[in-house]
Amino acid sequence: MTFTNRQVIAISKLSQRQLTYWRRTALVVPSGHSPGGHARYSFTDLVIIRTIKQLLDSGVSTQKIRKSIKRLGEFLPTLKTPLNELTLVATGDVILVLHKGSTFEALSGQEWIFPVADLVGGCHLPPPGGGSRQQDLFDDTNDDLLFKAAKQ
Repeated sequence: MTFTNRQVIAISKLSQRQLTYWRRTALVVPSGHSPGGHARYSFTDLVIIRTIKQLLDSGVSTQKIRKSIKRLGEFLPTLKTPLNELTLVATGDVILVLHKGSTFEALSGQEWIFPVADLVGGCHLPPPGGGSRQQDLFDDTNDDLLFKAAKQ
């Protein structure tokens, strides 16, 4: 099943001008064309269109979306349609990508979330009622690293 421009506009709440611009600039490429040469969109195309619209509505610029799609293709070359295959989160003008248990920024690839539970293994809990200081909670082996990081 494919969708016409008119159907896509009705479903996505885009303007004809916006959809035409996205198609002309290859932000969204329709999956097919009618025998008369008119664009026909697949369900996957609709998901991509809705994703782009939600990112725009969240404050992400069209240029940043375009660059993010390009970078995601570089970071994850096995993905055919990153906007359809990944979970994206917009926070301000930053696009975070949730993929295989990690979270990273779409443009830089920088990881944003790390498992805090992994840090617990290097901590010592104070005895009940004992008043320990924050620095007493970490292994002595990490003291040098902690003090260097604190000085920077």
